[in-house]
Amino acid sequence: MLTEGVVDYTKEGSILTAEQRQFYEKNGYLLIRNCVPQYELNRFRQRFQDICEKKVKAPDNMTVMKDISIAKSEFKDGEKAITKIQDFADDPVLFEYCRYPGVVDVVKDLIGNPKSTVMAMHTMLINKPPDNGKLTSRHPMHQDLQYFPFRPADFICCAWTAMEKITRANGCLVVVPGTHKGVLLPHEYPKWEGGVNKAYHGIQDYDPSNPRIHVEMEAGDTVFFHPILIHGSGANRTEGFRKAISCHYANDDICRYVNVEGTTQETLAEEIIEIAKKRLTKYGLDPNTVTLDFADIWRVRAREVNGHRSNL
Repeated sequence: MLTEGVVDYTKEGSILTAEQRQFYEKNGYLLIRNCVPQYELNRFRQRFQDICEKKVKAPDNMTVMKDISIAKSEFKDGEKAITKIQDFADDPVLFEYCRYPGVVDVVKDLIGNPKSTVMAMHTMLINKPPDNGKLTSRHPMHQDLQYFPFRPADFICCAWTAMEKITRANGCLVVVPGTHKGVLLPHEYPKWEGGVNKAYHGIQDYDPSNPRIHVEMEAGDTVFFHPILIHGSGANRTEGFRKAISCHYANDDICRYVNVEGTTQETLAEEIIEIAKKRLTKYGLDPNTVTLDFADIWRVRAREVNGHRSNL
């Protein structure tokens, strides 16, 4: 399946058929139904609730986020106050999602082979809130590679699992098939009247007339997609919260860190570095005396799913 760093999508994998792998190669995404069983989703949902209610201690490097619209709403505490947790790789329960064989086996068929060492690079549990009319629950159309200082892109893949029924009404993923064959485009904060959540960058001058697919899913369905694929999600126009869990994987045998200085990623990298520096005060460190680069942050976030870590 791998020849000198090139994936051969014409053959079947250990799990996927040749047709499924060719669909991914052509479109940049692949939807697998019933990929994660309900009992696992129930465990992850309960853990999320326990973290939100502070029944368990969240790992120090986990980021707990609120939508900008919630700060002045009735949702002040508990599960309804939290819209996303990031970097849960050190949580023993949630990290089981990243290691779930039904997910990992598909990832290996897309970015490696059964013997590849796969790294969990970025983890999220998203609790998209009901929109308050300002449309802040949207996620602008973007490419995930904007956030990553490692390459090659063909050896990075996201697994995104619905924890409940996800439809256009509650803000399903929207993808633009085939755009993964393009390049990383310039991103910036969209100029939305209702405001934009921190680090929610979108493609500059995005053309909304591009043909899009709304990926509606049942609980346990998982969509796997390429980091250059243009995608986003709409506003949650229902009264309930919409949950999904995801992990970005990279092939540790192939991928290497790259310098993003002087590229379209530099501004975002500087923003994330500043956020990371502010958190150093929790460890009694003076942010002004610490030097960080973008790759350092990702080295801390990364955790091996299998095998032995060597490059990432």
